[in-house]
Amino acid sequence: MNILHFIPSIDPATGGPVEGLKQRIAIYHSGGHTVEVASLDAPDFVAATPFPAPVIALGPGRGTYGYSARVLPWLAANAPRFDLVLINGVWNYNTLAAHVLAGTGIPWAIFTHGMMDPYFKRQFPLKHLKKSLYWHLRLSKVFRDATAILFTSEEEKLLARQSFSRYRVREVVVPYGTFGPEIDTAIAAQEFLTRFPALRGQRLAITLGRIHPKKGTDLLIRAFAATLAKDPAWHLVIAGPDQVGWQRQLEALAQSLDLADRITFTGKLEGALKWGAFAASELFVLPSHQENFGIVVAEALASSLPVVLSDKINIWREVMKHEAGFIGPDTLEGTTASLRRYSALTPEQRAALRPRALQCFRDEFDFATTSKKVLENIEALARSTPRYQP
Repeated sequence: MNILHFIPSIDPATGGPVEGLKQRIAIYHSGGHTVEVASLDAPDFVAATPFPAPVIALGPGRGTYGYSARVLPWLAANAPRFDLVLINGVWNYNTLAAHVLAGTGIPWAIFTHGMMDPYFKRQFPLKHLKKSLYWHLRLSKVFRDATAILFTSEEEKLLARQSFSRYRVREVVVPYGTFGPEIDTAIAAQEFLTRFPALRGQRLAITLGRIHPKKGTDLLIRAFAATLAKDPAWHLVIAGPDQVGWQRQLEALAQSLDLADRITFTGKLEGALKWGAFAASELFVLPSHQENFGIVVAEALASSLPVVLSDKINIWREVMKHEAGFIGPDTLEGTTASLRRYSALTPEQRAALRPRALQCFRDEFDFATTSKKVLENIEALARSTPRYQP
């Protein structure tokens, strides 16, 4: 089977959708399928960016929407080569352009990647008005005619129903996850601590991901100050790229709380350094205001790290089922309460969390065990009858 994935960008800085696509490509290849990727990136960017599948650069797209006149002619000419077309994202030109596939007989589906979450309606009401107009004029028809709309959890599927009216789609929940570390994590931990020697010998709480207000990092710093920081052995690691220039404000917050020497901003961590950071840490914390899946949560669990999460991360129910951490509201009070619950545990209770975290990963999110379901899902989509009715 020949599969096309169409994504706005293959830039790793754009976050989870790109990382998830890389993992899925490995699964498709394991099932004997071929994969091509189309993006709205410029050709020179694609040429300079390593990727595990051939990438067709149809950009550069204009602005954040990514309009490119090259897209429709390319899709019309090349779509017949594919057995299945998978669109990644919602609010970019690649999704609207996919409507050219309606009526072709080629199955096509849209991965929403959490972009239909009502959080965005509440948080950005003016942007939502603009999106609502776009939805009713154009995008609702695209969703209606797609073979399927794909969600990575039951929670995401239910939330998506709350954002817009005229929401008539075929909903499919598909397996999602990641691979665990395939390196010696003890060696990787030493490499991480060599890079950041001030962290050696400390009890580390870590959050990892792009530095963005949506992640609730300000809540984490304040909650850390009120709980774990009372013990001088604890240190907070904030790992990730400063995507919107927010780090300076967070550093000022840490300074105001007299925590400047108790918090380390590492910048982006990849590969062995990322796994080493997890291996060197005791606890993973992510009080996000919205998280569709959170690959980084699955990676933390794969590293046997107990997790403290907000209930706005759509895989919180799976974590609760395995008793692999603590869940609370995406508020200062909620994050503080969860950290207090962890700090109140005995050493034996803390130690018992680690195997439960790893088991949660293996049962729910490990592509090494769920890849069969992924392949079954994709092959079923390819056999589906497109929903378009002329």
